[in-house]
Amino acid sequence: MAASPSSDHLPAQAIELKGLEKVYAATNRTAAKHALKGIDLVVPQGSFFGLLGPNGAGKSTLINILAGLVNKSRGMVEIAGIDIDRHPRRARLAIGVVPQELNFDPFFTPREIIDFQAGLYGVPARERRTEELLDAVGLLEKADAHARSLSGGMRRRLLIAKALAHRPPVVVLDEPTAGVDVELRRSLWRYMRKLNESGVTVILTTHYLEEAQELCDRIAIIDQGQVVACDTTEHLLRRLDEKHLRVTPLVPPATMPPELLAAGWSLDDQGRLNVHYKAAQAQAGQLLQTLADAGVVIADLTTSEPDLETLFVRLTHRD
Repeated sequence: MAASPSSDHLPAQAIELKGLEKVYAATNRTAAKHALKGIDLVVPQGSFFGLLGPNGAGKSTLINILAGLVNKSRGMVEIAGIDIDRHPRRARLAIGVVPQELNFDPFFTPREIIDFQAGLYGVPARERRTEELLDAVGLLEKADAHARSLSGGMRRRLLIAKALAHRPPVVVLDEPTAGVDVELRRSLWRYMRKLNESGVTVILTTHYLEEAQELCDRIAIIDQGQVVACDTTEHLLRRLDEKHLRVTPLVPPATMPPELLAAGWSLDDQGRLNVHYKAAQAQAGQLLQTLADAGVVIADLTTSEPDLETLFVRLTHRD
């Protein structure tokens, strides 16, 4: 695995954005587009940070500004404490981006691709960790095969190794598991967790919200060029103070007892009793006691609560 710079030499914030705006000028075919509208955002150093949003929300524009591929219209951007306007080359050295698209020469070998990328960033030959990186992503045996001969999963892993060639303290993963199989997805996440544990800040964009919920310790949701939520994953999920309790009675009631209706219970077409409740206002034990008082014998029960997808839809729904 590529070693990251010592945390003693890194600022508290891996990324800091203040008033970031991007306006794409009008053309003969399209009107002007205000892609980012005053984004204020902080990504703590060492975090596994989720950057989520629907298509067209502004995520790609933000990532391209960080990568130096798009010029911002106004605002301040710092990467690892480095202002991208004052020190653009140093800022680009501090970040590695794993894009959605394959962006390497298919006629090069993985070894040549990693060496070439390190050279572009000025890494001396003696300090390059080409074999270490290829080994970390499981491509050491394919080090001298042409990239065009690699499977889709191997190419995806090669993109990660390429982004790490200059040992950046911040890595952006732009939809890294789109279109890959389950086994490869799991292996990629195992590697990225190890990388994050070594001190590298990982920023993830994905439409697989269950991945973001499992992996990320902090999440920002962007919609229509604005940050609509940003907090720890735990605190974001606490916003949805809702739970669902479903009970399968041993003998389904023919009609609902009035005391159960008063407590919020309902009967579905499969004979199961359901209740939605707020954890801050009621406890499952109290609700189950209402069933016992009504003479209901429980055969089975399940509980569930809203996930990140529920919150995402509520925050970004257009209706």
